[in-house]
Amino acid sequence: MSSEQPVRVLFVCMGNICRSPMAEALFRHLVLEAGLEDAFVIDSAGTGGWHAGEAPHYATSAVLKRHGIDVGDQRARRLKNEDSTTFDYIVAMDRENIATITQSQPAARERTRLLLDYVTDSPDISGGEVPDPYYSGAFEHVYELVEKGCRALLVHIRAERGF
Repeated sequence: MSSEQPVRVLFVCMGNICRSPMAEALFRHLVLEAGLEDAFVIDSAGTGGWHAGEAPHYATSAVLKRHGIDVGDQRARRLKNEDSTTFDYIVAMDRENIATITQSQPAARERTRLLLDYVTDSPDISGGEVPDPYYSGAFEHVYELVEKGCRALLVHIRAERGF
């Protein structure tokens, strides 16, 4: 894989402080565990720029820490036009995110899917949405969904890319 271009994965939610930074940190952790860190570029963004420059929500950081996952030095950023062509996989947390992404960046339509679309062994969540915990406080539940989605995404990419 060293001579090939890295697989570029972008996780997207609304404000880039809860779900997408959780997915970014968790996916990065899984990639490191698999010894594939040189094969990936992993990032996250929000469809809105309200929190640009902020660290992940304190509850996101807390739930990741409880699970032994480092959030790193992530800072929220807004989705950029060039993201639609820079990333191989644009992974949205809910259908509203997909609508916003594909409306503003039609070139991203082919590469944009829901995170839980990758989960094929749990019909109860497959194709579902990762709810925003910002108001509900359900960060642990969101972590469980994001973990299933990230594990399934890594399996999918490895099968598709042959590594």
